[in-house]
Amino acid sequence: MNDLLIRGGRVIDPANNLDAPADVAIRDGRIAAVAPSLDPSQARDVIDASGHIVTPGLVDLHTHVYWGVTYWGIEADPVAARSGVTTWVDAGSAGAYSFPGFREFICTASRVRMFGFLNLSAIGLIAPTWEFANLDYCDVDLAIRTVEENRDIIVGIKARIDHNTTRGVGIRPLQLARALADRVALPLMVHIGNGPPPLHEIVDLLRPGDILTHCFTGGTHRLLTDDGRLSPIARELQQRGVLLDIGHGTGSFSYRTAEAALQEGVFPDVISSDIHQLSVQGPMFDLPTTLSKFLNLGMALPDVIDRATRRPALAIGKLELGTLRLGSPGDVAIFRVEEGNYAFFDVDMNKRQGNRRLVCTTTVAGGTVLPRVPERPPAIWAILPDHQRHNAPNASHRTTPP
Repeated sequence: MNDLLIRGGRVIDPANNLDAPADVAIRDGRIAAVAPSLDPSQARDVIDASGHIVTPGLVDLHTHVYWGVTYWGIEADPVAARSGVTTWVDAGSAGAYSFPGFREFICTASRVRMFGFLNLSAIGLIAPTWEFANLDYCDVDLAIRTVEENRDIIVGIKARIDHNTTRGVGIRPLQLARALADRVALPLMVHIGNGPPPLHEIVDLLRPGDILTHCFTGGTHRLLTDDGRLSPIARELQQRGVLLDIGHGTGSFSYRTAEAALQEGVFPDVISSDIHQLSVQGPMFDLPTTLSKFLNLGMALPDVIDRATRRPALAIGKLELGTLRLGSPGDVAIFRVEEGNYAFFDVDMNKRQGNRRLVCTTTVAGGTVLPRVPERPPAIWAILPDHQRHNAPNASHRTTPP
């Protein structure tokens, strides 16, 4: 007897090259069968997914979920229930000093699956920025001990490298992060935005399997030439095996950069949200909204789903996630593809019209449907930048629960 049967949907599972009508059965928290016309009498609960898209639970490679401790962190479970994200990878909110709390109060307490990139800075993201301005916080030996005690949760090393985080110390934090990642044999995720240090100094330190997040930024680190064409650096990075990750956020996704890249056939390896206290208010909102932007930029639906399931799971070495393979965790997302006239915005509030959007109707984590519960209000300091607050799209532009 299966615990849950999801019937009648279009199943898109890029890890298994599956895009076809099928039913999905879950038993004891794991995928038990994926096949046409499974018997509903052999399931305790049945969800009718007719006319919907059924995917593996989404894997969001860049999130901030250290709620109540850091400037950026949101509470994941309520957002997961409305967005289909069942695996949340926190992008460096915790450093060595605060990682025990991240493990105990976030990872253990959450209903969704949690992993994290360890911030080289021992103080992590307790404040909006500046974590590398004092190199005394860059304790590589302490970070190594933290990784070794938490390898079940820590999937990489994080370094934000821009003019605010480094503030006068140049490229040195990234050199230390590079050494740390090499010593613990984990990928390095590097945030870019505005220099100094310059982009060429950053990319020189990236290796195969590393992740360049905010890859379509419009800041001075943007992957564009002076005439607005895609920089050769973008293609070179992918050829070297460096992963280009979106990390939309509040200040890190530019339509100008994205359109130049896609026009020249350079697609992001991963589409992530960089969801946090500010970006959850818009214009990012959530991962389905971010995926919808790329759907309306011309990417095919299976390719968009691939970049939020199989590919991020590969990036963190968790091959059992982001798939509906038999025996894999029973994490499933169900979406409705709505058609209409929608406005989408980048972080500079440049608008693009679209005719489709993904709306999550059901999130299943470990075989259990996540209940829709109210989200916490923004923190008192979480005020959008003026240009977003005064020109924000109204709620009708948001991918909202049905």
